[in-house]
Amino acid sequence: MRERQEPLVEAVTPLQELAQRVPQLEGVPTGVPGLDELFFVTEWREGKAVRRVLGGIPRYAVLQVTGVSDTGKSLMVEQFAVERARRGEPCIFLTTEAPGPFVAGSLQLRAQAMGVPREAIDRAIILIDAATHTSLTHDLGTLLSTLAFAIRTYHAQAVVIDSLTGFYEAREMQAREIVRPLYLFLKKWHQTALAVSQKRSGHELLTAEAAGGFAVGHILDGSLVLAKQPVLSYQQAKLYRTPIGETVRLFRIDGCRMSGHDTATHLLEITPEGLVRIGPRLSDLARGAAVSTGEEEVE
Repeated sequence: MRERQEPLVEAVTPLQELAQRVPQLEGVPTGVPGLDELFFVTEWREGKAVRRVLGGIPRYAVLQVTGVSDTGKSLMVEQFAVERARRGEPCIFLTTEAPGPFVAGSLQLRAQAMGVPREAIDRAIILIDAATHTSLTHDLGTLLSTLAFAIRTYHAQAVVIDSLTGFYEAREMQAREIVRPLYLFLKKWHQTALAVSQKRSGHELLTAEAAGGFAVGHILDGSLVLAKQPVLSYQQAKLYRTPIGETVRLFRIDGCRMSGHDTATHLLEITPEGLVRIGPRLSDLARGAAVSTGEEEVE
């Protein structure tokens, strides 16, 4: 006969008490043109539901940035880190892919393209080099202790991980065992985070599925999905306004449990300066209509 277990009383809390600790819903600008206005909150004004653009990803959200290679994932999260530095907010950049000096060089290029002074990123971006110190990719306890040290020491408010896949690339069945504790850690420390996750070529183009299956997308607060599509037909060339034989990149938000969000598929551009920006909705391209932004009444 099993012994009776004592209840975990501290896990039981009336909603009234928790409601006092609900964070204010506000946007954190990403530094990616066209992205910040895609998140919104619905408010009631004079009995009408009105959509207010957040002006960034929700604060304290932990979002996946996923796609196949050459879609702009690393560029996007680097722009986010540089934007945090521009605003004087310390940001932890955890790399499992390229060693620290190479990431530093890439961040310098991104800052130059964004017009952010070199000294701003030197002060505000703190690198954790798990590509060189590989024990961080194999020992979850050491990783979380190192992150806690960096956040506490530098008073960080944001974290970038490039990439999550580096923690389980040879053991995808364990993805949930790694992603769940990391997610809960970032929530506990009140971090706003973007985490790159690699897609395999067999994954659906514009879904949240990535290495480790749907585990990452299910656990995190939402997914930013980047894709690329070769232009192979006259119809595609007409839609994308791109010659046959070229490649276009696409973007969509696949869920965000912390706020409302645009659900359309957009064009995504990588500029000659090496920056990503979100373009018009494909539906607007098809109609030849301009993209609407700002506040709009919810029908």
